[in-house]
Amino acid sequence: MNSIKVLLAALLMFEIFPAVNAQEQDQKIDQHSMEAKSYRVIFQLVSGDTLAHKALMRQLNNLLTVDPKIKIEVVCHGPGLDLLHKDKSQFANGIQEMLVRGIVFDACEFSMKERKVAKEQLLPGIATVPAGIYHIVKKQSEGWYYIKAGF
Repeated sequence: MNSIKVLLAALLMFEIFPAVNAQEQDQKIDQHSMEAKSYRVIFQLVSGDTLAHKALMRQLNNLLTVDPKIKIEVVCHGPGLDLLHKDKSQFANGIQEMLVRGIVFDACEFSMKERKVAKEQLLPGIATVPAGIYHIVKKQSEGWYYIKAGF
């Protein structure tokens, strides 16, 4: 009976330890590939709340601090357009800084039309997209990660 236990223990050792070692190797490879990979993230902002705008700007800065190569795009529509409006944005300087750092800010043209916002009323450097939600869906289909900004 003891020899059977010893045999089973030996078999388990030879079966389990290679699997554990392989699992450790996979984790090391995954960590290495995560460090080398640069992510693409698309944010959706629909809130006119300046606290949500402040939180978004902080999140963008944090992401760029952790991964300077990250690709970020922010789509604003509905009340979220206020972030990009020359006369309404409390973060015009921060947006200009983010543009320089490579972040793309998009204004939804449907929302612009609905809210009577002309392209000239947007901060310098702001892009427009025909339909904000469609643009987000398209980016997601291309492998971009989606984050809804705000509270």
